[in-house]
Amino acid sequence: MEERFKSVIDWLVKKGAEYADLRREVLRSESIQVRDGALEGFSTDLSSGVGIRVLFNGAWGFAATNLCEQNDLLNAAGEALAMAKAFASFNSAKVRLAPEPPVVDSFSTPFRIDPFKIPAEEKISLLIEVTSEAIKKKDIAVSEAFMEFSRVEKEFYSSEGSNIKQTLLTSGGGYHVIAENGREVQRRSYPDAHHGLFSTAGYELFEDLNMKDNLERVAEEARALLKAKECPTGKTDIIIDGSQMALQLHESCGHPVELDRALGTETGLAGGSFLSLDKKGSFRYGSKHVNIYADPNHTGGAGSYKYDDEGVRARRVDLVKDGVFTGYLTSRESAVALKEASNGSMRADGWGALPLIRMSNVCIEPGKPSLAELIADTKKGIFLSTNRSWSIDDLRLNFQFGTEIAYEIRNGKLGQPYKNPVYYGMTPAFWGSCDAVCRQDEWRMWGLNSCGKGEPMQAASVGHGAAPARFTGVSVGVLKDE
Repeated sequence: MEERFKSVIDWLVKKGAEYADLRREVLRSESIQVRDGALEGFSTDLSSGVGIRVLFNGAWGFAATNLCEQNDLLNAAGEALAMAKAFASFNSAKVRLAPEPPVVDSFSTPFRIDPFKIPAEEKISLLIEVTSEAIKKKDIAVSEAFMEFSRVEKEFYSSEGSNIKQTLLTSGGGYHVIAENGREVQRRSYPDAHHGLFSTAGYELFEDLNMKDNLERVAEEARALLKAKECPTGKTDIIIDGSQMALQLHESCGHPVELDRALGTETGLAGGSFLSLDKKGSFRYGSKHVNIYADPNHTGGAGSYKYDDEGVRARRVDLVKDGVFTGYLTSRESAVALKEASNGSMRADGWGALPLIRMSNVCIEPGKPSLAELIADTKKGIFLSTNRSWSIDDLRLNFQFGTEIAYEIRNGKLGQPYKNPVYYGMTPAFWGSCDAVCRQDEWRMWGLNSCGKGEPMQAASVGHGAAPARFTGVSVGVLKDE
């Protein structure tokens, strides 16, 4: 098969392609949903195919096929070449690629327990046990739990001589409970909202999550919200927990630093970016406490990999250093605009899709105080936990985020819970108000598998390393309608 793929690349070069690459992927996935102690959904999927990119006279062409016989591959290659030639005939802006050395290598995600070797009955049993116990508790009307697993085996070949094989394993899941009293409903999730937490790890993730051990606390918080006061309205100091910080990083830093957004070459689904090229190296994005970076090499990050889908070695890039905007996520094509090399940020949602610039693991560096010390140092404020809703404009400037729960902070101590809290602001002013980030032992890697981008939309797994952080003088209020 490898020789067959290489021969297709050679054929494209003989036909005049400036550059060509072939990416084969075999994806296996499994998804489990349980509701109120009963299995609601169980699905498995196996997908395999080949995507071929061709650069001819400064224009791209792409085609894909799920058939891997020689004639099928050559037909797809011919379609990609014809498309590139058609675009080249009227495309005045010629694509150039930042140089990259050819790579021959292989990589596999480290893990301890293969989730695909765990019997389905065992996984379903755990979720049934969690939701059955939850639904027995007072005022809990609904309990849902989830598990999702995926393994993708990739092969990448390029006309420059790269030959890369990668196997990436992702596991994730969690649960939520919904409390109801006849007048309203309130929700609490564990370990995070939006179908839980995802990681490039095996089934050991669920051993570490201790789902059953946290059930009593989660259910009690949901019940407490039914009786809680609504969040006060006004400006105050806030402390955001790690899981909400992860979403804040995702929406107000991860997306706007994708260079194709800044260049206006990709604005589908989530819009453009306020971080125009003139801002790199000088724009005050946040306070001196804000140091944000992207690194696909983090062990366990949901967005971790060794090589991107252009065959570029994944590299750490500082996005914000001491509060100053310093870098973008790039492809080989977009990096030319910066006169830099690509930092390996191109990924595709499967063999049938073109790679796009995607965030990997966008993280904030930890600071010095513990969460307990940060709360004790706050005379008056609000502590916000676990995302419930989000809204941000298409330049990633003005935002509003809602969380599942908040707590009053008064004289350095956590007080009563608040329901339906939201906070809002403008990205640079908000990050400029950050006066502390918690220390390393409060920092953890969060992750999700559903970051959307592009038209048609592509989904990607991304990670966010974060610790709780404090922001001063932030506007807060009450979420009325979701």
